[in-house]
Amino acid sequence: MNSQGSHIAVFNLGLTDFKSTWDLQRRLFQLRVENRIPDILLLNEHRDVYTFGKASDQNHLLAGQEELGRTGAEVFHIDRGGDVTYHGPGQLVGYPILNLERHYLDVHRYLRDLEEVLIRTLGEYGITGTRDGEYTGVWVSGEKIAAIGIRVSHWVTMHGFALNVNTDLARFQRIIPCGIFHRGVTSLGQLLRRRLDQEEVSRIVVSKFEEVFGVQARRPAYSVGHLLDKFTTANEECRP
Repeated sequence: MNSQGSHIAVFNLGLTDFKSTWDLQRRLFQLRVENRIPDILLLNEHRDVYTFGKASDQNHLLAGQEELGRTGAEVFHIDRGGDVTYHGPGQLVGYPILNLERHYLDVHRYLRDLEEVLIRTLGEYGITGTRDGEYTGVWVSGEKIAAIGIRVSHWVTMHGFALNVNTDLARFQRIIPCGIFHRGVTSLGQLLRRRLDQEEVSRIVVSKFEEVFGVQARRPAYSVGHLLDKFTTANEECRP
């Protein structure tokens, strides 16, 4: 691995709406393509939203507009791979914005490495997560606990993973998750029969990201908003 890829800036955004975070990703993605910012990992929870990837089937959303209106859930068609999925409170979402030229030029390996981060995270709680040769993501006893959907352009990544921690699994009943009819979904909370500390899970995910990608995570003193503001007024490179 190139030594330039040895650090990653981690920003925890808290609870966000999907549109603002998607816009943020796109701005950071462009700055990363231009090599003006370091590799970044955004962590957050989303307000209720269903997102459709480029390979989605609209029929996999089972809820009608009236029901969506009652629940307040939004719907977006976005530029990642994969089918429909749900994001909401209690789910840890990670958006790595990495320049793979500083790691390895292998998208398949990148997907497997994201799975490995989550498998190792589950291991910290005594849970055995597995891969499925047919479907991307992480599974426990045949049920999906983490979804992965990415976009890579100019060897820079965006979108990422969603790990069900304290997620309201009933929200998945309104979709056919990832277009998979015959599998259920689960969460850390359901498997352990208790509510988990979301921040603790976040810290473990970051530590496993460090292990798998061979990087050192830094939590900059400045906010991600400050990072963006810097590039509205200057063209210098910013490092954490």
